[in-house]
Amino acid sequence: MSGERGEGMRFRRVIGRNTLLAMGFGSMIGFGWVVLAGGWVVEAGSLGAILAFLVGGLAVGFIGLTYAELMCAMPKVGGEHHYAWRAIGTRGAFVTSWAIALGYISVVMFESVALPTAVGFIVPGYEVGYLWTIAGYEVRLTWVLVGVVAAVAVTALNYVGIRPAAIFQLIAALFLVGVGALLLFGTVSNGSVQNFSPLIAGGAAGILAVVIQTPFLFVGFDVIPQSAEEIDLPVRKIGIYLLVAIAMATAWYVLIVVGVSSSLGQGALESSGSPTADAMAALFGGSFFADVIILGGVAGILTSWNALLVGGSRILYAMAEHGMLPSWLARLHPRYRTPSNAILLIGVLSLVSPWFGESMLVWLVNAGSLNIVVAYVLVALSFLILRRNEPEMPRPFRAGGGPYVGIVALVLGLGIGVQYLPGMPAGLSWPAEWIIVLLWWAAGVLFMTRMNAPDYSPEVAGE
Repeated sequence: MSGERGEGMRFRRVIGRNTLLAMGFGSMIGFGWVVLAGGWVVEAGSLGAILAFLVGGLAVGFIGLTYAELMCAMPKVGGEHHYAWRAIGTRGAFVTSWAIALGYISVVMFESVALPTAVGFIVPGYEVGYLWTIAGYEVRLTWVLVGVVAAVAVTALNYVGIRPAAIFQLIAALFLVGVGALLLFGTVSNGSVQNFSPLIAGGAAGILAVVIQTPFLFVGFDVIPQSAEEIDLPVRKIGIYLLVAIAMATAWYVLIVVGVSSSLGQGALESSGSPTADAMAALFGGSFFADVIILGGVAGILTSWNALLVGGSRILYAMAEHGMLPSWLARLHPRYRTPSNAILLIGVLSLVSPWFGESMLVWLVNAGSLNIVVAYVLVALSFLILRRNEPEMPRPFRAGGGPYVGIVALVLGLGIGVQYLPGMPAGLSWPAEWIIVLLWWAAGVLFMTRMNAPDYSPEVAGE
């Protein structure tokens, strides 16, 4: 190995059940539900949007089943890196890990742009100090500083240990749940079924347009296997809680669609810049409650940001530990027991994105989504290969259904992935989004040609 873990150096097992669920659930929420929910309902209709999230949640659930089985069989920091390494070799492990790494890093960079955008809903007009214009958006100094200061804070929180990061995650996730409960109460008390019309809009194409957004919205459940060596629970329960987190996120997005649909008509949805906040104001009759939703969105940004920084740093650490990336990324801090250099690298990248303005939001969503799906497909393939080649491998959690779970996960992953290709509904735009992807993979090819990674063996893997 090429890492710098050192003799006797181990990650600290401090993540319990509640913080584990907060990590998994919170990572999948973010801020998109505040500003995108109106578009979901307009594109697919109220019932159509609900069906889209149930389909998307089911698809992610099948992928989650493959993760749960593999994670319980190989509870190692780095998650999918180890599954692909064992099933499809060093190059397959590199491609899988490099793909999910861009997914994680794109979310972290996304959140450092989403936060100053969210602050603008609470403090209108706070953006002063014009810097420049990018893709039609005027970047202002105070806006940039909010993202930069928050990036420094979240990076520092992760640097000093997984325990403070996990406690912070739990507090923010509990606030999110409270906001969700308030929205549910308002929907039941004051919502109107008349606003649900039309139930279906745009037919199958409208529903598909929402379904293809789910990979980016649900990214984060795989933070749980990324931090497997830091979880203080029996491995089989970890697999179960991973699936529970996916179910919780699915229920959250369905709740948002129901709440928005029951409170605002089509015209209001089309014109609203923050439909979920406007829905809350309509349900309770006051702008104060709109600010509560925005604060919930801020909590979602922070939970997603925090969790994906955990995941991203662990995948870079695992790759470096096996000689796929520079060895300094595999340094485990002697006091805090965190992959400190990997955390700092991602933190620096999150300092960069606010300087590009809101344009980065869409670019990062799409570039990251394609790579996330690539990793999901390769994990499903690893699941199938290991089921065939190593049927006796100890599996404390079994997905059931023979190979069919893996086949369904593979087909769904491929089906979603092709939607990002040119000419398809979610096709990446040129030049910005494709440039991000191409530059990332150009760097990946360079690292791959220089890597000195061992083939998988139980001894090298430390099993």
